[in-house]
Amino acid sequence: MAQHSVRSDIRYNYVIGDVQGCFEALKTLLKDIQFDADQDFIWFAGDLVARGENSIGALRFIKKLCERGAAATVLGNHDLNLLAVARGIKKSKEKDNIDDVIHALESDDLIDWLRKQPLCLFPNENTILTHAGIPCVWDAEQVAALAKEVEAVLADDDFDVLDQFLTEMYGSEPDLWSNDLQGNSRLRCITNYLTRMRLTDKYGRLEFSFKDALDEPMPKGFQPWFEYPSLAVKTHQIIFGHWAALQGKTITTQIQNVDGGCVWEHQLIAYRLEDQQLFKVDNPVF
Repeated sequence: MAQHSVRSDIRYNYVIGDVQGCFEALKTLLKDIQFDADQDFIWFAGDLVARGENSIGALRFIKKLCERGAAATVLGNHDLNLLAVARGIKKSKEKDNIDDVIHALESDDLIDWLRKQPLCLFPNENTILTHAGIPCVWDAEQVAALAKEVEAVLADDDFDVLDQFLTEMYGSEPDLWSNDLQGNSRLRCITNYLTRMRLTDKYGRLEFSFKDALDEPMPKGFQPWFEYPSLAVKTHQIIFGHWAALQGKTITTQIQNVDGGCVWEHQLIAYRLEDQQLFKVDNPVF
């Protein structure tokens, strides 16, 4: 059941997990939290599109909120996939359900806006938001700097630069961070940490096959990234989406998941920063 708030003149900041094109659920959630675009602010955790019933509606709406100054978003892996499809780098899969965006009249404008969104945001001085989380080997300052390296390429005025990266973006190697990484290998590794990560080993080496709940058996030597002592968590609360099986789990007071698996017939989640309250609504499409 959704938890209901009492509307007041307080400005609230909410982090909303993976929308994935579930526009009806998003509208239901915003109504439940009594969101006021003139007063409140939404921080989206990425994966705005794909697999839900109305990616184009969700993307148009979120873009307008951002341009109005009432929202901001980080990019998720499904958002990056949309960029690759839109640029002709990758073919669209039917299950991704993004053809409505590709064929929209304002598709070029939407894609151009999307590619200029960040991979990392700081909702306040004590909080950091990325789509998938932060590996134990990076501190908050390093995350921000590395995210900017990828953001600069995505937003480059030269589309050849963008397309070259999107062509090289897919792949699971290198699976371990090194400051010596260069070129597209470096950019791919940063992108994988910020948008695809679930499990790592104690050195931060990535493992990409596991997507299940925490009580399921995991590959030997690997644990959820948040199980290791973290440099970033010493200074910031980390909020992330991406891992639907976590169902918006509060890992610790310093680590919060906001992916409720809405697109998988579960819930869309808003996490209010002012009091750490979670608001959840069922997806009305199912």
